This record gives sequence, C-alpha cells and structure tokens, in this order.
Amino acid sequence: MTFQLLQLRHFPILEQLKMEEALLRSDNRNWCILNQGSPVSIVMGISGKKEELIDLDRATRDQIPIIKRFSGGGTVIVDENTLFVTFICNKEIHPFPAFPEPIMRWTEGIYKNVFTHEEFCLRENDFVIGSKKMGGNAQYIKKERWLHHTSFLWDYSHDRMEYLLHPKKTPSYRDGRPLSDFLCRLSDYFPNPDLVIEGIKTSLQSQYGVISSTIEEALSDCASDHRQSTLLIAPV
Repeated sequence: MTFQLLQLRHFPILEQLKMEEALLRSDNRNWCILNQGSPVSIVMGISGKKEELIDLDRATRDQIPIIKRFSGGGTVIVDENTLFVTFICNKEIHPFPAFPEPIMRWTEGIYKNVFTHEEFCLRENDFVIGSKKMGGNAQYIKKERWLHHTSFLWDYSHDRMEYLLHPKKTPSYRDGRPLSDFLCRLSDYFPNPDLVIEGIKTSLQSQYGVISSTIEEALSDCASDHRQSTLLIAPV
C-alpha cells in the first residue's frame, strides 16, 4: 500500500477541501495531505445549520468566510495555528471495515507514534490528551473510497472561538465545561509545529510506502467532472 504525500503550508482551507473532494471522487490513489495553517475561516459539516452554530452578526461584521464542507462532523474555526491532516483511501486496501470508528482507530494508530503523551487517545469522536480536546475529526465514506480529516489545535484564539455558538449536541466528556477547560494546545507539548508534521510523516512512512507529490499533481484532478458539495456560503 502506497500513499501520495502532499505537504502544504498556509493553504486556504476552502481550496484544500475542494481539492480533497476532487481526489476522493475522481482519483484512485491513496493520499495523505498535510497543511500547516489557513486564513481564518469557519467550516461547517454538510448538515450544519449556520444560524444554530455561528454568531452570524459577528462573523458578518468581521467578514469571516463560512464554508460548508462535503463531509460530516462539527463546526470549527480554523486559522494560521491549525494543523490539518487528511487521509483518502481505497476501501479494499485495509483489513478493517470502512466504518467511522475503525477508520478513527486506524488514524489513532498513526498518531500514537507522534503524540506519545500517556494520556493521548481517541475519545468519542475526538483526539484528546487526558480530558481535553486537541483535535476533531470529520469523514466521508463512499462506495469504494473513504476520507478522514483531522484539525489539530497547535494554538487557538479565545476571541475567535467566540464566533461559534455553543452547539446543542456536544461530546459527553465535555460535561458542560467552557472551551478554556475543554480544549488544549499542542504548543504546550511540542516546541514547534514542524515536529508534529514530521512526526506524522515518519509514522506513516514506517508503516506504508510513501511517494511525495506536488500541488500541481493534486490540482490536476480538480478540473475533473465530479459532484462538488464544498461551498463558500458567506460572505456572498
């Protein structure tokens, strides 16, 4: 099994999601996409309702892009301090069934070689250290392929988190805690984000074949005729 490895830096999350959707729907290779940072944006899952999840007055005032991605999962605000990791795979190459939890357990196995803290684990649908969330996940599973992306918090801004409303449904382990008691920063555990990215690359390379790819190779599929569900819904 071989992965095409694409490493990006400060690549806009809207363009990344469009590219990922194209690779999922139009390509037949396995991909690992690593991106350090993006311009500030709010990203919702495909079934999210912006009026229930976002302080729209504040986001509109500050001209914050709101994106609806093609995959499920919750609503996040991303910025220059978010680390994005996406895996796109053919179902047939894995020994596990292509369902959400087995896929998350597989990615947990990749990350355990990177986040060696004894309290790192997958908890419900999140990656945590102890009882604090450090990364959230979203997935898309289709007939022959699946995609799993994770947004890790290298750092975060309390002010920017205020764009998000408290969701009606939260993980049970949050237990009503405010964000300051619920989230943690990877910057508290690593000296720089490059070490995290290099650790993920090393972990993947230790288990699978890896071929470095370029943005041009990945973007060549974005012009293919495929269903496009990733949308910029504000500002319009």
